Order: sequence, then C-alpha cells, then structure tokens
Amino acid sequence: MAKLHVFYSVMNAGKTTHLLQARHNYLETGGRVMLFTSAVDDRSRVGEISSRIGLSSEAVALREGDDLFALVAAEHARGCLAAVLMDEVQFMTVDQIHQAARVVDELGIPVMAYGLKNNAFGTLFSPAMATLLALADQLKEIKTLCFCHAKANMILRYGPDGTVEKSGNVVEIGGESRYVSVCRRHWMEGDIGPVRRAALGVAARQEAVPVDA
Repeated sequence: MAKLHVFYSVMNAGKTTHLLQARHNYLETGGRVMLFTSAVDDRSRVGEISSRIGLSSEAVALREGDDLFALVAAEHARGCLAAVLMDEVQFMTVDQIHQAARVVDELGIPVMAYGLKNNAFGTLFSPAMATLLALADQLKEIKTLCFCHAKANMILRYGPDGTVEKSGNVVEIGGESRYVSVCRRHWMEGDIGPVRRAALGVAARQEAVPVDA
C-alpha cells in the first residue's frame, strides 16, 4: 500500500542527499520517479535539487497555485510512476500538501517528502509543514549533531557579531552561513558554538538570549 512518508530534520542533516539516493535506488531497479522542489528555493537554480556533496537532479519547481496532483496524474498516465519525491516541502502551500496526499490515496503512488520541521524561532516552519506532519503515514527524523554532540533538533540564526536572532522574517534564502543546528539546550541559551564563534572572531561565548514570548 502506498504511503505518505515524511523525512524531517534541522539544517545540514543531509535531507537532499537522502532524497537523491532514494531517486537513484528507484532508477537502478527500473522505476520511474517524479521530483518536485519549491520555486522559492533558488540557491542553485530554480528547478534543480542540489546537495552539499555535489549530487543534483532536475525537478519540477512548484509555484503557488500549481496543482501537484494534476502534474503527477498527467505524468503517471504517460507511464507508471514508482514514486514521487518532494524536496523543501516547508516552502510549498497547504493545498500542495493535500494534493500530495491525494497522489498516495487516489493514484496509489508513494510520496516521499523532505523538509525542515522547525524554523529558527522555535516553531513549526510553516503551515505546509504542520499540515504534512498531520497527514503523514510515516515520519522519520534525519539526525545530525549539535556542537556538544547531543542530537540537534533546533536551528539558530545569527548576525555578523554572533548575536542570535529570534524574530524577523522566517525565510531567508541563501543565508545558510548564518544558520547553525543545535540541541534544544543551546538553542535556549542562544549559543552558536565555538566553531562558529571562532569563524566570526568572537572570543567568548555570548550571553544567553531569552526566547521571545
């Protein structure tokens, strides 16, 4: 039975690499797959899924108002699809998440969706991600480590002087160098860690930054 699989994590945990490996596995066994990403994410170029280790693939770049279900149904009619893979789902719309669920339920095609669960302010990244977590058949966390070697499950965003930002715009495309994934304790303390502080020339750990109410 087809399922809606959700793979979530913080930043720099290897989500895109995981997706591209899944694509490779399907292709190796003769399966046809359809890849989607968000047109909002233009870090490399629109319509390309690219990992930090150099792997990449073409994908359909979804814009607001695009109907994912209709696109998949049309491609499926041209030849059976083995799976649908979605990257950067946190940038997609709630409607597109519902359409992904319809792909599973009405077309019988497994959907594997990858995205950031949290934003840098300690809440779910977007309504799309909240909807995806609610509708998912299976949830899997792709894990990475905080600088203290505990599991990183939060994200900090910081300025040039190391000051942590806990308000402002959620989305900042292309600002990866200003984000670091940390454990909850260090997120609460606003501690970006010794490696990031050294890169900024900040000698001492900054004072704890209170979470905005």
